[in-house]
Amino acid sequence: MTAEELHQTLEALIADWESEVVEFKRAQQNFSTPDIGKYFSALANEANLRGHVRGWLVFGVDDKTRTVTGSAYRMGRERLDGIKHEVANGLAPRMTFREVHELDSDSGRVVMFEVPAAPRGLPVSWNGHCYAREGESLAALADDKRDEIRRQSADEDWTAVVVPEATLEDLDAVALSAARTAFLTKHGERLDADDVADWSDATFLARCRLSTPGGGLTRAALLLLGKPAAALYLAPHMAQLTWKLVGQETAYEHFDPPFLLATTRLYRKVRNVEIPIQPEGQMAQVRLAKYDEAIVLEALHNCIAHQDYEWHARVLVTEHPYKLTFESEGRFFDGRPEDYATGDRTPRRYRNPTLVAGMVALNMIDTMGTGIGKMVRGQIRRHLPLPDHDVAGDPERVKVTLHGRVIDPAYSRMLIARTDLPLSDVVTLDRVQKRLPIAKTDAARLRKAGLVEGRRSNLHVSAGLAQLTDQQAEVIANRRQDDLFLGKLVVDYLTEYGSATRPEIDRMLSGKVGGGLTASQETRRIAHLLTVMRREGRIAVDRPGPGGIWTLAAPDKDHDSEST
Repeated sequence: MTAEELHQTLEALIADWESEVVEFKRAQQNFSTPDIGKYFSALANEANLRGHVRGWLVFGVDDKTRTVTGSAYRMGRERLDGIKHEVANGLAPRMTFREVHELDSDSGRVVMFEVPAAPRGLPVSWNGHCYAREGESLAALADDKRDEIRRQSADEDWTAVVVPEATLEDLDAVALSAARTAFLTKHGERLDADDVADWSDATFLARCRLSTPGGGLTRAALLLLGKPAAALYLAPHMAQLTWKLVGQETAYEHFDPPFLLATTRLYRKVRNVEIPIQPEGQMAQVRLAKYDEAIVLEALHNCIAHQDYEWHARVLVTEHPYKLTFESEGRFFDGRPEDYATGDRTPRRYRNPTLVAGMVALNMIDTMGTGIGKMVRGQIRRHLPLPDHDVAGDPERVKVTLHGRVIDPAYSRMLIARTDLPLSDVVTLDRVQKRLPIAKTDAARLRKAGLVEGRRSNLHVSAGLAQLTDQQAEVIANRRQDDLFLGKLVVDYLTEYGSATRPEIDRMLSGKVGGGLTASQETRRIAHLLTVMRREGRIAVDRPGPGGIWTLAAPDKDHDSEST
């Protein structure tokens, strides 16, 4: 909040005076941390029961005279922020203040603790005890209040609510067309394309679970397919994606529904230049895009799917010089991010089941919890640092960081040379290169394998390749180039010459595939590469067989592919 917004908020709280979701304290010097924890529990529970998204604990206001007296509680921003961690340790479920605001008014300093409402179905306790308000006093959470919170459905779905005023006219025609294409991509093996084409829009939306049997459009339908103006039906809840550029240059742009198309439009704002990686033992650099489109869209689609829209906030994508951050409102819903890195865990529940079902039907996400795993494996294939999920900085917000540069060359070279490493070891090595702590047993195992060097307090990824034998180095030098590198050669060739036959492509890539392949193996590998690029919508061929002419995909096909 700005200083002016804080002033207005404080004035409004004082005008309404103390209620079950607002507590004023003089707190001129100090205030007991355990008491702050008790008030957090009470205010969070009361906010939940009264349908508020937050409560307030305010220091520096006399609770008798309703005047600002000023507070010297924890002077200095670093000391003040420390209370977030101290309180979080005693709260269950683990959470903390949304923000701790400082306001310098004419009458003195005011500290305003913004307390998030208790999650639906989960009363908040402090050191094992749940608290509530009785007038101006703290009290134990009564059984009837506790039961009322616990009876709340944790699966209540904001996106399933039908918007009575909305009609098919409120949906974007281009988005509907792209949605049908995406639906067939997802379900084409078991559905006849002509049958799907004959479906009315109402039937299609029902099959995507975006409308009711009676034809009512859900909030999910408006988020994914609605015209920009349809977002007004969702007010005061915000339906918006924002791209923000920071660094030497600054810029921003907001993207309204339809989100099915908006995510690709946002991706195109990102400055996706190429970066070089120099594999050990090779003369040629591997050049690749700073960010992979599929990984960026995976992160963005997950933000949309899991956003808590009741927080009245937008999804924010911030482009820094060497990284992208994705921020969505609402705590990580089921488990911890690291549980999904290997792809072994499947989520049991979702914050927005209707929106999730629609996005699955339109091939934007899946429901098996593989999104984080896909991002991890994608970055490994690109020899770059793994994505970071931050859920500790603000428990009510998930922040994902996607790195667009090499942090430690030894780590990237290790990924190129050691494709046999278990995923768990790669994840641990990523923590090492980022100077994050790892378990003592992990450090011992990696050191024994020659993957890390140095003291445990100052571990770093081993150069590794310098210790290889000449024969091993030769194998690495002949390792197959990444598909991304080969694919770019094909695209550059078609951009330069317009078209190519298969023999021309074979000659252009001959000797560049590497890996010690025979001529027939190299031919099959190039065929596989072209098939993958064609299915991705990047290139096209006029007819099957060796006599086909290859070109770049037509813009309309490319647009449809990227939109999904």
